[in-house]
Formats: sequence, structure tokens, C-alpha cells
Amino acid sequence: MASLHLIQAIFALLLGFGLLMVLSSSSVTAFRTGGSSFGVFANQATFALVGLVLFGATQYLPVRLMRSLSTAAVMFSILLLVAVLIPGVGKLVNGARSWIAIGGFQFQPSEVAKLALLLWMGHVLAARRSTLASPRSLLIPVLPVFILIAGLIMMQPDLGTTTALLIVFMACLFFAGAPWWMFATLAGLAVLGVTALALSATYRLARVLSFLNPDPTSASGWQLAQSLYGMGNGGIFGVGLGQSRAKWSYLPNADSDFIFAIVGEELGFIGAALLLLLFGLLAYTGLRIARRNVDPFVKIVASAGTVWLVGQAGINICYVVGLLPVTGIPLPMISAGGTSLIITMVVFGLLANFARSEPEAAAVLQANGGNRLARFLGVNPKPGAGAKRAAKRTAKAERRAAKSAKRAAAAKPAPARKPASPTRRTPDAVRAEPRSRGAAPRPTTGTQRPGAIPRQPDGRRGAAGARPARSTPSANPRRNPSSGGSPQW
Repeated sequence: MASLHLIQAIFALLLGFGLLMVLSSSSVTAFRTGGSSFGVFANQATFALVGLVLFGATQYLPVRLMRSLSTAAVMFSILLLVAVLIPGVGKLVNGARSWIAIGGFQFQPSEVAKLALLLWMGHVLAARRSTLASPRSLLIPVLPVFILIAGLIMMQPDLGTTTALLIVFMACLFFAGAPWWMFATLAGLAVLGVTALALSATYRLARVLSFLNPDPTSASGWQLAQSLYGMGNGGIFGVGLGQSRAKWSYLPNADSDFIFAIVGEELGFIGAALLLLLFGLLAYTGLRIARRNVDPFVKIVASAGTVWLVGQAGINICYVVGLLPVTGIPLPMISAGGTSLIITMVVFGLLANFARSEPEAAAVLQANGGNRLARFLGVNPKPGAGAKRAAKRTAKAERRAAKSAKRAAAAKPAPARKPASPTRRTPDAVRAEPRSRGAAPRPTTGTQRPGAIPRQPDGRRGAAGARPARSTPSANPRRNPSSGGSPQW
């Protein structure tokens, strides 16, 4: 149960920490644009409630259902990515058509595509684990599907999400057991592809140049410079929660892409180090869950999902501190963003689900009998398997036996039965027995009833000198009409 408790604790700490930092970093911008300092925080809290429901449901989702729905999920995500490119359906935000608005709700299909690709690749690679040494079996059909999804995302355009999708793809191949030469070749091609995409647009090229030669006076270098100024201002212990100066319109995207800079300024080096420790603990726990399971699907999805979240956090923190060019990847569970938060919480739910299937955790859950929701979905043992359930059944049986004994004691006693008489043959039974003239006399019992007629040596009843018995049927004309003469006795 250690992995399950660890993943649930990490989830709770990151969620609470993220909501607190979203409230602090977005208060100024939310008040200026909406008249309330709690506008962005309220939206984030609403998405967090939805994510909590999905997190709880995903913990008890059967693995076989995940695998059966993975193909439909990836096809549905492709349809959403096509729909977002249609004018009037997709919403243009910051130069990228990455959102679909339905009423007052809007979501980002590319985030859904990452989760769908993770589950689908885990299903396909687990089903072909015996033939993964063949390049064709390993790359078909996962490579064409990945290229299709990545191409649709780049048409929005969104390089950051494409990079995160590439992390998911490479992690699935690596943990599925792809040969080193194949993995290295694909990784090299991926780096070349991302570099070409980064240099293909003017604003992306400006970000790369500002990373190589930071210029605080340029538009592309201003954001990085303000991020570094804010973190330097925080020092060891920070300036205090809610006391950041960079969020007062100095640092763009202070509540989303660059929220780690606000963490470093308000909570200092200690707060930033604690956040890094949480992500490091997430990496350890996720890989531990994958290692302690035997299902290949669980191994691939758990390990690749962990690398996805931790890798995305690492890229975000690196470009905030100036170690990588700015890509726009959010910090999981911390940055403001509804769709990203919900999908990340679902991934945590998957990890918690897989932690329940560890041998030690399964034994403990079996001993405790699980809970009603888990038993209803069929992912935990039946209630009779638990010691607690067995004790309850024993106590219930004892109470039932005590009630039965009480009712029996209060009931009217039944009348005593008359003792049965000694076994005696009826006359019909005696006549039915075969007899012959020279037969031995029937055995008599040692005792006779008082007043009974004594038996003669030939077995007949009566005293000596009594009337003789009837003749045999052959000598009796009444019994044998074929014989002549008058009746004789």
C-alpha cells in the first residue's frame, strides 16, 4: 500500500499547492480584467472539482475497460483535432487555434490527444510484446498515428504540446523494450524535427535567439529577464506569499507558463526546492508502481505517464530559469489551465489505480474486502475474501443461532410419543410365506404374551385334542372343484 499512499499524498500536496499559487499569481491580473481577484482562481477551482471526480472514478476503472476504450479514444481525439482547425469551431487564442468553446466552457483537444495516445500505445505495444524486436511490428501502426496527431497539433500551431506528445511517444517505445539502435535513431530524428519546427517560424526563432543571447530590452528576452529578476528577489525564504512584485504586470503569463518564477519569488529557494522534491518523489513512485506490476499494459502506461508529467515539469522549470528556450509547456498541477489540470489529474488516477494492483496492495485490499464502489466495478476482491467480512458473518450467524434457541425454548413442548410395540408378523404376512408339508417348524420367540395360546410342535396354535386344521387345498373339494366326491373335513 506504500505506493498508493505516496501517489495520493503527492496528488493532494500538488493540487493544494497549485491552487494556492494560482490564487496568488493571478490576483492582480484577474482584478484588472474582471474586477475580482478570485476570477482565475474560481475557474481553476471549478476544473479541480471536475478533476477530483475523474480522479476518483479512474482509480477504480478496470484495466480491461481502459484497453477496450483506447482505440475509440484516440480516434475521437483525432476528430477533435480536425474540428479545432475549422473556423468557427476552433477558438484563436494568442495566435494559436487550440481551443474549442462550447457555451461558456472551452477545452484544449491536444491535451486529450496526449492521454489517448498514451493509453492506445500501451494497449498496442502490450499486445505485440512478443514481436517487438521487428521494426515493422514496433512502429506500425503507432508511428503513423503519432505523425498524424503531431501534424494536426502543429497546424494550430502549438510546439509545446507537440513536444509533450513526443515525450509520451518516446517513453512508450522505451519502456516497451524497443532496441537501443531504433530508439536512438527515433530520438535523433525527433530532435531534428523539433529544431526544424522551432526555426520555421519567426517568433520561435526569436525565442531561440533570446535564449542563446538574452537581451532584457527585446520583447522576446523581457519575459525571461523578469523571471530571473523575480526569482533572484526571492532569495532563500522568499518575500512572502502574495507579496510578489513580478506579477504586477512585469512578468507575462505569471499564472500559467511562468508560475514557477512566482513560486521562487514568494516562497524563495526553500519553496522551489520543496516543489522539485515533490516532482522527484512523483518520478520515484510512478516508476516503482510500474516495476512492481506484472501486466505489460500497466508497466508501459505507468512508466510513460510518469515520464510525461515529470518531463513536462522539467522542461517548464528549465525554460523559466533560462536553461531551455521558452516552449509554452505548463507546469503540471501548478499552472493555471483547466484542460491541462483535468488531464493531469486523470493520469494521477491511473497511477493510483495501478498502485492498487501491486501484490502487497492487492493482498491488503483483499484482507479488508475493498469498498462498495470497487466491488461494484469488479476491481477488488469480493467481500467474503476479507477477514473483517468473515468476522461479521460469524457474528451474524451466532446472533441467528441465539434467536433460534430462544424461540425454541419459548415454544410449547410436543407430547411424548407412545413407545412402539415389539415387532410382530401379521397373519397375512405369515400366509404369504412359502411352506411345504415337510418344512421345519417356524422358529418361535423365547417369550410370549401373557394369555396367548401356546404353539404346537408343528407350529400351529391350540391345545392338544383341539379340532384338526383344514386339509390342504388339493384335498378340499370346495377349494378344488375338479376333484370328485363330497366335501370332506
